Amino acid sequence: VPGVSVLAVVVLALAPLFLAPFATNTLSRILVFGLLAVSLDLLVGVSGLPSLGHAAYFGIGAYAAGWVSINVTSAIPVPLIVGAIAGAIGAAATGWITVRAHGVFFLMLTLAIGELLHQLAQTWETATGGANGMAGIPPAQAGGEPLLLAGFVYWYVLAAFVVGFAVVLVVSKSPFGAALRGIRDNEPRMRALGYSTRVYKYGVFVLAGSIAGMAGALLAAQQRLVTPADLGFATAALALLAVIIGGAGSLWGPVVGAAVEIIVRDAIGPSLDGHGAL
Repeated sequence: VPGVSVLAVVVLALAPLFLAPFATNTLSRILVFGLLAVSLDLLVGVSGLPSLGHAAYFGIGAYAAGWVSINVTSAIPVPLIVGAIAGAIGAAATGWITVRAHGVFFLMLTLAIGELLHQLAQTWETATGGANGMAGIPPAQAGGEPLLLAGFVYWYVLAAFVVGFAVVLVVSKSPFGAALRGIRDNEPRMRALGYSTRVYKYGVFVLAGSIAGMAGALLAAQQRLVTPADLGFATAALALLAVIIGGAGSLWGPVVGAAVEIIVRDAIGPSLDGHGAL
């Protein structure tokens, strides 16, 4: 419902005025991970393509945005655009293989690609920092001023989240999205009707990778550290779990699922002597 979505965005925009810095940072992480979950929902819920390697494009976007912030500029929106482009390129380079598979074969192929990229991030120390991660990412800059306060960083993350969410929403409601749902429900029939289903699946795979890369760029801006774990299996599995918790195909649902996971991990987990960590 558009009215509910607008109200939710208004409430989120006002949140830093009433929250402590820790809670604001937690909310920023929820939005970052929520955008990753929404991009995955475009594959799982809308297109029927369950992926266990989607965090790879999240990590690619994060590393690309971090590298640009360190070596070129951290001025908004340059790292965000670079992250989105890097995620799209990564998805385009691997998607032409994965979209040829179906069902559990697609799932396992995405998992294998994700693990290969995770291993590459571990070993390519000159570019990624290896196991230590890419540290020292400067804060995002707006108008030449660094965003140091948690609230300012949060508003940047929220603005980018709204843009990314809107793109996914428009695509899911478009004729392209309708065709993807048709492919999800009955791919042989869509082929019989003249649809090039592989092209549609490849297109949505690249788009989802781009949105995931955008979320990764936000992670680099919020966390200012990118590690191989950010593109590993654990992150991919958590994103898929967020989609399952919130309900595949609902878009807002995966954001709620991501909120549950981040709150359990970051807010409740430390008080459970580690037993609540995800």
